Amino acid sequence: MVHALDEIHRTLKPNGTLIDLRPVEDHWAVEIVSSAGWQVAGRLTDVPIAVADDEAAFNAMREAESRRWYIKEKEEEFAFFYYWDTPSEMKEFMDEEWEGLEKMDANVFSAVKSAWTMANADARVRVRVKMLITKWISC
Repeated sequence: MVHALDEIHRTLKPNGTLIDLRPVEDHWAVEIVSSAGWQVAGRLTDVPIAVADDEAAFNAMREAESRRWYIKEKEEEFAFFYYWDTPSEMKEFMDEEWEGLEKMDANVFSAVKSAWTMANADARVRVRVKMLITKWISC
């Protein structure tokens, strides 16, 4: 990653902008949302390889900053939501698209199904993903 950041630095003019936008592992919440409100039904389990990828990205940016390639101008966290109509649709998506990235324990899936069944007829399932956006200025 440091090599890639060096190449980006090489191609950016001084005071150019690098935007670092990525999800950050944080035991993302699985929620039931309806017209009546929302509730947390459980949390996903962070997979070790995804946690290691996060740490590698943070380390690479710290290294690039220490080499004075970039100066951090601004950083914020925000929530990004994935929505599904049913718990089964959520599980199918996670099994196909997030294999090896996020894990939902069986007890969490049971809690999600139960909370969804008890909610209003318009209830949907969502995962609240922690996102990080950082603006870096090229030196």
